[in-house]
Amino acid sequence: MVEKIREILRPVVDSFGLVLEGIEYIPHGKRWVLRIYIDKEGGATLDDCQKVSVQVSNLLDAENIIPHAYLLEVSSPGLDRPLKRLDDYIKYTGRVIRLNTARPYNNKSTFTGRILSVDAELIRIETSKNGVVDILFSDITKARLEIEF
Repeated sequence: MVEKIREILRPVVDSFGLVLEGIEYIPHGKRWVLRIYIDKEGGATLDDCQKVSVQVSNLLDAENIIPHAYLLEVSSPGLDRPLKRLDDYIKYTGRVIRLNTARPYNNKSTFTGRILSVDAELIRIETSKNGVVDILFSDITKARLEIEF
């Protein structure tokens, strides 16, 4: 269902000069929630979210691909956005992230550090506790940007 929704929505989001960052379609009590994450250089605004929400709602109603009631939410991934694709790590090189790994590196599986580089499938981060650590992208189970003050 998510892939079909993505195919339908991508042209709408693209038409606003935005990027479709992600889609979640999950049960929430007796209803379902369709969350659409959009972004652009400098971050998506509330106005962007509102415009996309109206267009997406009309399109999904016309296509009638969701067979039951759902709540539509359109938002930006936020300052502490998740990193999911290798391109995300490249885009945010120089930023501080927090990540978890499927297997230990230096006897740890949780790291907070600055992305130094991305080379093929290898993410190099510099941590304050462990120094420089090279982590395989395929071993990362969860990663988010950290908010820097």
